[in-house]
Amino acid sequence: MNKIVGLKEFRENVEEYQKKVQKGHSFIIVKRSKPIFQISPITEEEQWEELIDFTKIKKGGIKAKDLLSRL
Repeated sequence: MNKIVGLKEFRENVEEYQKKVQKGHSFIIVKRSKPIFQISPITEEEQWEELIDFTKIKKGGIKAKDLLSRL
């Protein structure tokens, strides 16, 4: 079940809501009683898959501009 939270409350306590979302809670954020977005935990299917770790190629990674110029 989604809990309704005001935008101001969310902004002032974003770290608290981050921890709650990581524990599985979902929230609908409203502004002037109108829903503007929903925040919820990422499911296993939605997690990003690591394709390449560019820090293994060069310490600190590779600049996107350099990578794109070589494609």
